Amino acid sequence: MSASILRVTVHVDGGARGNPGPAGAGVVIADAADGVVMYEAGLFLGHATNNVAEYKGMLHGLEMARALKAQQVEIVSDSELLVRQMNGQYKVRNARLLPLYQQGKSLAAGFKACSFRHVRREQNVLADALVNRALDEKKNVEGAAG
Repeated sequence: MSASILRVTVHVDGGARGNPGPAGAGVVIADAADGVVMYEAGLFLGHATNNVAEYKGMLHGLEMARALKAQQVEIVSDSELLVRQMNGQYKVRNARLLPLYQQGKSLAAGFKACSFRHVRREQNVLADALVNRALDEKKNVEGAAG
C-alpha cells in the first residue's frame, strides 16, 4: 500500500507601488486534485522592487508547500520574468534577484516534482488581491482575500 502523493498548485504574485516602493506578495496554495485552498496569505515586504516581490512570493509559496508536505508542486505566476528564469529560459542578470533565484532552485529541488507556469494576470486574481490587501493594511494578512 502506497501513501497518497500530495500535489499542490501554488499561485504567487508580487507587486510594488512605485517600483521600487512599498511591496507585497500573495500566495494561494490549493490541492491540485480538488482545488480546495489549503493556505493563503499576503505578505507586506516593506521597500522592494516588483521583481523582488514576485520572487519573495514564490519562495514563501515553496516554503509553505514544503510545510504542508506536498511532494509535487506547480508554481503559477503572472510574472513572465520569474517563470522564464526559473525554467532556465532567461539568465538571471540582476544581482538582487540572483540569491532569490538560487534559493528558489534549492527549494524546488526538494520536491519530487516542481514546475513553473506563466498565466495571464486575470488567472491570478486571488494572489493579486492578497498582495493589495497586504499593501493596503501594511502588514501580513492571512485568510480570505476579500
